[in-house]
Amino acid sequence: MAATTPFDAALYRKYDMPGPRYTSYPTAPHFTPDFDEAAYRAEAQASNERLIPRSLSLYAHIPFCESLCYYCACSKIITRRSDKAAVYLDYLERELALQGALFDPDRLVTQLHLGGGTPTYLSDAQLRRLMHAISRHFPVAPERAREFSVEVDPRALGPETLSVLRELGMNRVSLGVQDVDPLVQRAINRIQPAEQVEETVRQSREAGFHSINLDLIYGLPHQTLAGFDATLDAVLRWRPERLSIYNYAHLPSRVKAQKLIRAEDLPPPAEKLEILQHTVERLTEAGYRFIGMDHFALPHDGLSQAMENGSLQRNFQGYSTHSECDLVALGVTGIGMVGDSYSQNCVHLNSYYRALDAGRLPVVRGYRLNADDQLRRAVIEAIMCRSSIAYEPIEVDFDIDFRRYFHRELVMLGPMEADGLLRRYPDRIEILPVGRLLLRNIAMIFDAYLGREQAVVQYSRTV
Repeated sequence: MAATTPFDAALYRKYDMPGPRYTSYPTAPHFTPDFDEAAYRAEAQASNERLIPRSLSLYAHIPFCESLCYYCACSKIITRRSDKAAVYLDYLERELALQGALFDPDRLVTQLHLGGGTPTYLSDAQLRRLMHAISRHFPVAPERAREFSVEVDPRALGPETLSVLRELGMNRVSLGVQDVDPLVQRAINRIQPAEQVEETVRQSREAGFHSINLDLIYGLPHQTLAGFDATLDAVLRWRPERLSIYNYAHLPSRVKAQKLIRAEDLPPPAEKLEILQHTVERLTEAGYRFIGMDHFALPHDGLSQAMENGSLQRNFQGYSTHSECDLVALGVTGIGMVGDSYSQNCVHLNSYYRALDAGRLPVVRGYRLNADDQLRRAVIEAIMCRSSIAYEPIEVDFDIDFRRYFHRELVMLGPMEADGLLRRYPDRIEILPVGRLLLRNIAMIFDAYLGREQAVVQYSRTV
């Protein structure tokens, strides 16, 4: 989205509705317990037998946090008992051994993400232990051929932690910032002075990380346009390679901690939209490229390059630079994608431990994609990652006539074309700059499951 692109507030209000973020298709509400450990093992074996087996991406979930951030909807365990992390690592190593045995030894790990919770809840020694365990059970690609990232809480860092992480092979770091305004920070229970963030950015650069990402959230309590502009001033001084600008979804009926945020303290919808508009304009004027939905990157960053060369992928960690990988999830609640399937681990710590005590992988639910799912996933990924759908490659891959197969969907895109979100051509669909903030809405047209969830699902709003 170029800085000169008009920001049509009325149009965005029109399309502002609940919808999936499409980190998978079908989305997680459609996972079923019928997909169990045996099904997962079968998918892993089938993935080994592909004509050209994929490389591997690992996600390890570290669920622990020392304090509760009221806005956070992630899976986490609030505790100051460090012994819990030591026990968790024991079980994580057991799972690593079971998972590593499933995949052929020539399938290199080219991507790794440590997420949370707070991965830096672990001590430096525990981080070493975890990374050494990973390299024991999985073959790891050389530095030049991999992206290894870690989420960092600036409040939970030892003096050597960033250097240790870099020494262990991590080359990208992501910092949770959200907002630097002390009033906002108090309202969300995340006191994190701007100076602390700046020092973490400085240490990350000195340690040699190739890419730094900062997470911001708009729509938090007490945020104003002027206040968030001050946050952007700080962020642009630090100049991270990537930025994720998330829309705060206030769902206190689903996220218990959000009951501690007063709805009357949230910015009104009009001001929230102004904050988003101003953020997009400032970042693009500062040289950041709009990757899609809520991600921005500098032109030299791998995310920008992946968007250019077609290797951009969307998965459970957001946008990723490695498209041809099987994603192996480790730890409680972890969600993986192997072959044409999704799988999720136990969501409660005790059940996760019980499964591993019994020598079983802790897979409790998942989904195997049928032919229509695979086709629609390819279309939705083209929307989310390339902002265009070229018919011919999809027709060749899936042996269909695109315009005939998706006749209904193409008709439904008509109003979006009239509103200037996209343009339909005989051989493709191009999403126009003003439509780049509404990728989720466009993808929803191709979602065959939307509205068919067995239980009521509360999605975040699209703008």
